[in-house]
Amino acid sequence: MRIPKINIPKKYLKIGAWVLGVFLIICVVLGAVAYSKREALLKKMVAKAIAKADRDYGLEVKIGTAGFTGLSTVKMTAISVVPKERDTLSHIGELSVGVKLFPLLFGNVKLSEVKMKDGFVSIVLKDSTTNIDFILKRKKKDSTENSGKSNLSEIASNLLNQVLYKIPDDLDVKNLVFKLNDNDTAKLNFATVATIDGGDLKSTINVNEGEATWHVDGYVDPGSKQLKFTAYADGKKLELPYLNNKLHAKISFDTLETELKNAGYSGDDYKISGSWSVKNMLLNQPRIASNDIIVKNAKLDAVVLVGPNYVALDSSSTAYLKNAEIHPYVKYTLGKNKIYELKVNADEQDAQAVLDAFPQGLFESLDGLKVAGKVKYNLNFYLDTAIPDSVRFSSTLTPVNFKILRWGKTNLQKINAPFVYTPYEYGKPMRDITIGPSNPNFTPLSSISKNFINAVLTAEDPSFYTHNGFVEESIRKSIAVNFKEKKFKRGGSTISMQLVKNVYLSRQKTLARKAEEILIVWLIEHNHLVSKQRMLEVYFNIMELGQNIYGIGEASRYYFGKRPADLTIGDGLFLASIVPKPKASMYKFMADGSLKPYMFNYFRFMGNIMARRGLTPADTSGYGFYNVRLREGLRQYLAPDTAVIDTTAFDDEEDGMPVVIMQDKNKNLFDRIFGNGSKKDTATSKTADTVKSKKQLRQERREQKRRERENGG
Repeated sequence: MRIPKINIPKKYLKIGAWVLGVFLIICVVLGAVAYSKREALLKKMVAKAIAKADRDYGLEVKIGTAGFTGLSTVKMTAISVVPKERDTLSHIGELSVGVKLFPLLFGNVKLSEVKMKDGFVSIVLKDSTTNIDFILKRKKKDSTENSGKSNLSEIASNLLNQVLYKIPDDLDVKNLVFKLNDNDTAKLNFATVATIDGGDLKSTINVNEGEATWHVDGYVDPGSKQLKFTAYADGKKLELPYLNNKLHAKISFDTLETELKNAGYSGDDYKISGSWSVKNMLLNQPRIASNDIIVKNAKLDAVVLVGPNYVALDSSSTAYLKNAEIHPYVKYTLGKNKIYELKVNADEQDAQAVLDAFPQGLFESLDGLKVAGKVKYNLNFYLDTAIPDSVRFSSTLTPVNFKILRWGKTNLQKINAPFVYTPYEYGKPMRDITIGPSNPNFTPLSSISKNFINAVLTAEDPSFYTHNGFVEESIRKSIAVNFKEKKFKRGGSTISMQLVKNVYLSRQKTLARKAEEILIVWLIEHNHLVSKQRMLEVYFNIMELGQNIYGIGEASRYYFGKRPADLTIGDGLFLASIVPKPKASMYKFMADGSLKPYMFNYFRFMGNIMARRGLTPADTSGYGFYNVRLREGLRQYLAPDTAVIDTTAFDDEEDGMPVVIMQDKNKNLFDRIFGNGSKKDTATSKTADTVKSKKQLRQERREQKRRERENGG
C-alpha cells in the first residue's frame, strides 16, 4: 500500500522551527540560571533536609561542607547523624554523589557514581532502647496516618525500584565501618571496602579487627533488574559471630550465593524470580539439634509473587538438597483475618537419594541406613486465623517398591526380642529395666487386664490398631487448640510416636529429634517391622506411671497390690488418667485412699466413651470410681484432704529441676513403697508428704537470704 505524500506549507514549518528554537533558548537560559544559582539551591535543600530530619525523626544532622564538583556531582564532608538522647548513628568523612540527568527530568533519581571515605554506621542496643528507635516510631506514625488499604504489589515494585535506582554505575567505598553493640553481650565490627566498575562488584570486609576476612563478588545490572552476589571467607568458613554470641547459634558456610534474575508485573501480581544457594553450611543450635548439622549443598530456585494483599512463594519454585528436590508453596494473606497456607510436593524419586539428602547429623540413629525403591511426598496446610477450628492438615509419604536393605546405627527391630530400657529423669538415667521374661515385673500383653488396655487406648490413642503411626485429625485439632491458646497445650503424638521417642532416641527436646521420631515411626509402621501387639506390649512395660514407677507390672502392684491381669475398670481408668502427669498420681487420692471427687467427671466421661464403643458395660455409678482404693501401705504418705497441691510443679520445665519430695527418712525405700515389712499392710499416722513447687522454693530461698542479711547486719 502506497502512503500518500503530505504537503505541509512552508510557513507552518517556519513557525514550528521558531517555537522549537525559542523553547531550546528558554531551556538553555533556565539551565544557565540554575547552574549559576546551584550552590545557593543546594544550600537551601541541605537546610531543608536537616530541618525535616529533626522535625520528623528527631535526628541531629550536621554537614561540614557541601558543594558541586561537576555538572551533577555533590561532595559533602564531615557528615554526622545523632538521634536525640542516643548514641551517634553514623559519621562519614567524605561523600560524593552523582546523579543521572536524563532520568531526573522524569522524576527518577538514579545514581551515576558514589564515593565514600572514612565513615562508620553504629547501631547500639541498650536495654529497651536503641539509636534506631526513630525508624520504628516513624513506621507506627505512618501506619496510623495511612488508614486505607495498601497494595502490597505496588509497595514491592516501588521498594525494589528504589533500591535498584540507588545502586550507582560506579562505586568506590574505602574504610566504611559497620558496628553493632547489643547490650555489651554481642558486638560486631565490619570494616568494608567496596567497588562497582562496569557492573562488576567487589567487596572485602574485615570482621572484628582481623578475626576473619570476607569477600563479596558479583555483578549488578539495575536497569535489567539483575543482581548476583557470592560471599565467602579467606581460608575458612564464613561464620556469623553475632548469632553465636546472642542466640547461641553457630552458622557457617563455605559459600553463599544469591541472585535476582528478573522482576516485573504479571497481571495484578508483582513477580520476582531469583535463587539462593549454600555450600557446606554448618548449623548448631541447642533447640534445633544437640550436635552440628551439616548441609552439603542446598539451593532454592524461587518465584515470589506479591499480590494486592498477599505474599507467596509460588509452587513453580524448586528446592534442591543434593540429588533430591521438592516444590514448596507458601502463602501469607493479609486482611481482616490472616491466612497461612503451606504445600509441599515431592515427585516420585529415588528413596536412597532422598535419605542421603538429609543434612548430616540430623538423624543420628539412621546414619548408614540403606534402602531401595522410590518415595513421593505431599503436605497440605491451611489456617484461617478467624476460624482456627477449620484448619486443614494432611501429610503423606508414599512408598513405591520400598524396602530396607541394611540398618544404620540402630536396628529398628531390636524391640522384637528382649532388650534393656533405660528411663531418664531430668536428663539423668534412672535404672536399667529388662523388657523380657527375665524381669519379674515384665507382663505379656495377654496377661494385662482388658480394662487397663481399653482405658489407656481410649485416652491416648483410640485408633492405634488402624492408623499407620500418625492420626492427622489429632494433629489438626492440636494445631487449632495451640493456636487459640497461643502456647503449646495439646500434642498429637500416638502410642507409636511415644514408643519410638522413649526406646530409640535421646531425651533432648529438639526439632531434629522430633523429625527423626516421625521418620522412624514411618519406617516401622509402613514396613511392618514390629507388630502392633508387640509395640503395645513394650509400651505398657516401659510407660511411666509414677515417681520412679515404670511399666504396668510395677504400677499395678505399687498402687493396688494386684497383678496386671486383676485390674478393674476403675483401676484402669485411674492409671490412664495419670499418663499425662504420672508424678502427680498420689495427689488424686483422699487421705483414706479413695479418689478425690473431682476425678468422678473423668471416670464418667471416659467410661461413657468406652461404653459407646462396646469396650465396657454402661454404668451410671461412675465406672468403678467408688471402688478404687489406694493400697493401704501407701496411704501414710498422702497429703491431708485440706492441702492445696500445685500440680504444675510436675510439668516438664526447661531447666529440668526435679520436684522436692519430703519423706520419712527413718524408713528405707522398700518400707516406704511396700509398708513396714509385715505380710499385711497397716495404716499409720505418719506425717504426710508435702510437695514444694519451684515457685515456693524460690520464695523460701529469698526469705532465707533476707533473714541472713538482717541477722548479719
